[in-house]
Amino acid sequence: MVDVASLLLEGPLPRLEVRLLLQAVLQCSLTALFSAPERTLDDAEIALFRALQVRRQHGEPMAYLLGEREFYGLSFLTTPAVLIPRPETEGLVDWGLETSAPQVFLHCLDLGTGSGALALSLQYHRPRWQVSATDRSAAALDLAQKNAARLLPPSSPVVHWYHGDWYEALPEGETFDLIVSNPPYIAAADPHLDQGDLRFEPRQALTAGPSGTEDLERIIAQAPLWLKPGGILRVEHGYDQGEFCRSLFVRAGFTQVTTRTDLAGLERLTGGHVGMERSFPF
Repeated sequence: MVDVASLLLEGPLPRLEVRLLLQAVLQCSLTALFSAPERTLDDAEIALFRALQVRRQHGEPMAYLLGEREFYGLSFLTTPAVLIPRPETEGLVDWGLETSAPQVFLHCLDLGTGSGALALSLQYHRPRWQVSATDRSAAALDLAQKNAARLLPPSSPVVHWYHGDWYEALPEGETFDLIVSNPPYIAAADPHLDQGDLRFEPRQALTAGPSGTEDLERIIAQAPLWLKPGGILRVEHGYDQGEFCRSLFVRAGFTQVTTRTDLAGLERLTGGHVGMERSFPF
């Protein structure tokens, strides 16, 4: 029999990853893991731990091995059907929450929701909003709905989920105060797609075509048709796509076009208003 103490000291994975894998296998907290280092694993637990260890050594993301990833203070179920929620996307939640005070009603849309990270973070922190979300992947929408059931309180409005390709998924005549999106924006031939975690993530959620900007162009150009007067669109994009995205916003008739940087000072988020800037009451 093998005990926890010996596995915690075992290589070749970093100790933090070993701890997390052991917690997943034993379904216990970090405190429980450390308080009983003499605990032995049975054959099934050892087999599961070894299998996870091998998968991690081959580079599979910890988020997929553990089945969850924290985003904006919430723990999202995460599978290879969706992108792994990333810290830089939290800036899009911050910017979205700035749109209005908690007591103000807004109709918000998350295009390409994946695990539901954007939609559910906004709905969780703005319970008076009505949030809708789309995705072309049925598996992603199924996972997002599972996350909604886990994360949103019973009193929260029901998020409206739509299966389809961007705006084509929406009911005719629907309009929104705020649209947010973290679409694919990596060029199809970018070598980073064959490196690190990206190797294991769904390719269709990472790249939209040769330039990588095809979905951004479509989302920005069509947004005015789905926004209320003075409505807002905010998107995440590649670090070198800020100037291009600003030009798309201006070409689509947006005003108050603004780009925000991430913690590294890289341009990652761009947004604008349809027509005159709208003032939501605080």
